[in-house]
Amino acid sequence: MAELVREIEEADIPQLHDLMGIVFDDPDWTAIERLGGMTNHSYKVTRADGQEYLARIPGDGTEELINRADERKSTELACELDIDSELLYFGDDGRKVMRFIADPQPMTEEVMRRPDIIGQAAAIFRRLHTCGKDTGVRFEVFEMAELYEKIIRDGGVAFYDDYDEVKATVMAIKSAVDADGQAPKVPCHNDSLVGNWVLGGDGRLWLIDWEYSGMNEAMWDLSCVSIEMDYDGTCDDLLLSEYYGRPATVGQKKRFVAAKLYVDYLWTLWGLTRVPFDGDFMQEYADGRYERLKRNIEAYKELG
Repeated sequence: MAELVREIEEADIPQLHDLMGIVFDDPDWTAIERLGGMTNHSYKVTRADGQEYLARIPGDGTEELINRADERKSTELACELDIDSELLYFGDDGRKVMRFIADPQPMTEEVMRRPDIIGQAAAIFRRLHTCGKDTGVRFEVFEMAELYEKIIRDGGVAFYDDYDEVKATVMAIKSAVDADGQAPKVPCHNDSLVGNWVLGGDGRLWLIDWEYSGMNEAMWDLSCVSIEMDYDGTCDDLLLSEYYGRPATVGQKKRFVAAKLYVDYLWTLWGLTRVPFDGDFMQEYADGRYERLKRNIEAYKELG
C-alpha cells in the first residue's frame, strides 16, 4: 500500500504544478503533504510566503458520479455563507485550490459528539438551509440510487441477496412519510461524514467538500451527521433542538429517523459502485452501511 501511495503522489506532481501555476505566478512550493480522503487526491501545499492551500485532484472514476459544474455552484455558495474556506480556483475538470484552514485539530466521531460541536454543526446546517438560495443543483436520492444500481450492474459487482426486499421496505416507508406532505427542497451538503468536517485551531467548525451537495430535504443533513457520528438519543435530541431552537415535534423525529434509512440506502449503493476501483475497502464500507440500514428499519417500525 505504501508503494501505491508514493506512485500516486509522483503521478500527481505535474498536475499539481500546473494547478498551482494557474492560480499563482510561481507554481513552486516549499512543502507538500498528502491528505486523507476516500476517492480524491488532496494535498496541503505550503508556498514560500508561508501561506497554506488545499489542492485537489479528482479521483479515478469520479467523473461517472460527480457533476463538477454543480459542485462548483454549491462550493461557491458555501464560501459565500462562510461555511467553507476561501475558494481560489475551481476548474471544469474538478481540480480546485482553496485556502487551507489554519491549524486543523484531529477530527473524530467523539469530537463531533461534543455538545459544543453539535451546536456548531446545527448552526451551520441552519445557515445553509435557510439561506433562501436555489442552486439549481438537483439531488434526487432515488434517481441517484437507480443510476448507482446501473453502475453496479455494469461493473459486475454483486447485490445483496435480500436487496430487493430491503429496497421495497425503504420505498414503502418513504411513501408513508410523504403521505403527510413532502418537505421543501433547500441547499444541503448531503455527505457530512467525519472527514468533511474541520475544526480549526481557534475552535471554529467548518464543513468542506461539496461534491454531493444539492437541493434536498433539510432532514437529510441532520440524519446524515447523526449516522456518521454514531449519535445516541441524547445527541440526536440536542442536534434537533439546537437546529430548531426548541425540542423537535414527534413528526419531525419520525422524518429524522426515516431520513437515516435513505442516507444509508444511497451510500450503500455508492460504496458498491466504488468496489471496482477501491476493492475490499469499499465492499466493507457498503456492507457496514447496509447492516445499519436494516437495523434502522427495525428502529423505524418501533416508532409505530
